[in-house]
Amino acid sequence: MNKIKVIFFVVSALIILQSCKQKPATVVHQDSITTGEATFTADESCQPIVDEEKYVFSQLNDKAKVKILYRSETDALRLLLNDSVRLAILTRDLNADELKLLNSRNLPPDVHRFAIDAIALIVNKASNDTLTSVGQIKKMLNGQTKTNVNIVFDNGNSSLVRYLKEFSSNANFKLKNIFALKNNKEVIKYVSEHPEALGITGFSWLNDPDNDYKDAVNNVKIVSVKDETSKTAPNQYFKPSQSTLALKQYPLIRGLYVINCTGKWGLGTGFAYFLINEQGQRVILRSGILPDSIPEREINIKNTF
Repeated sequence: MNKIKVIFFVVSALIILQSCKQKPATVVHQDSITTGEATFTADESCQPIVDEEKYVFSQLNDKAKVKILYRSETDALRLLLNDSVRLAILTRDLNADELKLLNSRNLPPDVHRFAIDAIALIVNKASNDTLTSVGQIKKMLNGQTKTNVNIVFDNGNSSLVRYLKEFSSNANFKLKNIFALKNNKEVIKYVSEHPEALGITGFSWLNDPDNDYKDAVNNVKIVSVKDETSKTAPNQYFKPSQSTLALKQYPLIRGLYVINCTGKWGLGTGFAYFLINEQGQRVILRSGILPDSIPEREINIKNTF
């Protein structure tokens, strides 16, 4: 009987020792379309509207924790292509090489445009230069006009700079009066303090600003722009608004895209679908820029007779 106990003790000890050598079990954090934790990236020029969308999504789904890494377009795209994140919000669609790379890594992207933003030109409140044209803007960016106006925009790796280079067909902005600042807030603050400045910024930064730059927004005004090549209104000037964006009257526009490479029904897919569906589109509608699909509005008419 004692021998049996000894054998049992030895076998039990060996089992315990063997289990101690094994690595501890890895805890797998599961997420669903409305629960869990996930980190995404977004173009920093989209921060005002993405912050609003994230806030509403989190209020509706209290078990979801979404973290957004705001980066320049170049850095945000690098995070996505390097598989550091699997969802990105950018101001352009992916090109053929980027699609090929993601597909080669078995990360086929699901891409949707969810909003239309405007590129706004702003001047100091004391300035009388409140009208310009597409042609004049291109000439200024290419140094073909004599002016003492300083043209300022956000950092050199931003989507805005890429847009302006494509818009003006100028790959390099090397003129002394054209320079980059740190971000969109700095652009607005600079123009608010310099009467001889022209700022170029995303329109969403001018709607419902945070307190840290609200006073600066109140000290600038938006420039009206005409497109001389327009077939419908070549002599009319327009400011950015939901109506001029919807009617395609304001010429300086860009789309906002959500690029989802998660490949599963997780929190990334839940957030992406929230952006393009009715609730997310209503957030866009309230923000001042244009939703990709304008939500229907139901009106109840009561007969009181």
